Amino acid sequence: MIIPKSQASGTLTTVAAFFAGCAVAVAALASRLRPQVPASPAPISMAAVTSVYGHQDLEQVPAVFGKDTDPNCLRRRFEAMLRKGQESIVKAIEECDGEGKFRADAWVREGGGGGVSRVMAGGKVWEKAGIGLSVIYGTMPTETINAARQRQANYATKELPAGERLPFFACGLSCVMHPRNPHCPTMHFNYRYFETEAGDWWFGGGTDITPVYIDEEDMKHFHGVYKKVCDKHDPDFYSKFKKWADEYFLIKHRGETRGLGGIFFDDLNDRDPEKIFAFAEECLNNVVAAYVPIIEKHKNDSFTEAQKRWQLLRRGRYVEFNLIYDRGTIFGLKTGIGRTESIMMTLPEIARWEYNHQPEPGSEEEKIMKLFKQPREWV
Repeated sequence: MIIPKSQASGTLTTVAAFFAGCAVAVAALASRLRPQVPASPAPISMAAVTSVYGHQDLEQVPAVFGKDTDPNCLRRRFEAMLRKGQESIVKAIEECDGEGKFRADAWVREGGGGGVSRVMAGGKVWEKAGIGLSVIYGTMPTETINAARQRQANYATKELPAGERLPFFACGLSCVMHPRNPHCPTMHFNYRYFETEAGDWWFGGGTDITPVYIDEEDMKHFHGVYKKVCDKHDPDFYSKFKKWADEYFLIKHRGETRGLGGIFFDDLNDRDPEKIFAFAEECLNNVVAAYVPIIEKHKNDSFTEAQKRWQLLRRGRYVEFNLIYDRGTIFGLKTGIGRTESIMMTLPEIARWEYNHQPEPGSEEEKIMKLFKQPREWV
């Protein structure tokens, strides 16, 4: 039985999560960079917060969000590459959906930079899909950069004096797609670049998949696409980044993963930046090849009310991970630096929680739960 949109009922929890842009991507770059808070901070007026962290919507999308005038510099080329990827993925998703269309929201940040969010709501295949670009520049406390260097390969070794501010640049593209059909998996990706004028720089990113029912051929296809991409650039990348994804997307208080992984990397600066740029670009360019064939395969599958209920329960786990553990979400909400609508982009419109829910023994739900608790190799 296929369930109409109007029957998504029960003890549902509606999650206010309008998907807008990619501040999560930028916040994730700096999530390890938590500013030191004075023991007795002076009260901060809302006017001051708005002045520092304000964002203004635009009627038209600017040609460039960064401040560089040289189109051949890495920062401009990375922004251009992400914008091209955003357009191509939007086109592919609209074609697959058949009815839904993405709306574009452009915005600027008072402190420097801006972004454009492409959002689809109420599509035929996707209940909610969004892909957002953020290009942010400005200054941040030197203490945050010094803290970041403890987490990454030390490219810049000079200790920065405390109490000063350092110019930085961050650019990222982030996406989450929540389909209606329980047999169609959710997909997330994020690709980003960060640098400071002190010589720090690194890339981060990855693409991961979250099914609620297991189709082994689908997982072999998804992981196979990214293993092929990784192997082309470094034979160690796939095993390293697949393991990293399994560890990062762990819901610790549940003892289970959010989904069935993919690849994830951060603080990557161990080789020529142009080589990492090329790797990130190829990962982004393979999102459609890895994901859309799976959706095409299952978007017309029939499903029961019980299967829809299970999907909503797993969406609840998605919410738990993003609000409790996701670096970018936590950093953006606590500091106020990010654009709220963009930070909340990863959350589904509807999720469900039930007290002590356990899948029936021998069921398809129990089968995938075992994989959430014990990740396996797919290729």
